[in-house]
Amino acid sequence: MPRVKRAVGAKKKRKKIFKMAKGYMWGRSKRWRTAKDAVKHALVHAYVDRRKKKRNARRLWNLQINAATRGMDMTYSRFIEGLKKSKVELDRKVLSQLAQSQPEVFKEIVALAKK
Repeated sequence: MPRVKRAVGAKKKRKKIFKMAKGYMWGRSKRWRTAKDAVKHALVHAYVDRRKKKRNARRLWNLQINAATRGMDMTYSRFIEGLKKSKVELDRKVLSQLAQSQPEVFKEIVALAKK
């Protein structure tokens, strides 16, 4: 059975991790063990935060819609309830953009929700 030399593969693997750890402070970018650990944790946080990003965006849209509807004597929950009853199918992202950029159109949507 021929002997397998692992130097090329191992070097490639280390190089990839060190490239990912570039810019980390102290030994986390230069030492293999700490760099490997730091990159592993960073990838976990990146995965989690990609999902948190979506949550935070939706929370922001809700806040913006709430602020806009409060100015028109209505609460956020009543507004969303009114939209569902009047079968208006606009998502929160579009509603918050309308509230910011086109308040006249948003005012008409609020009037629809009040009916």
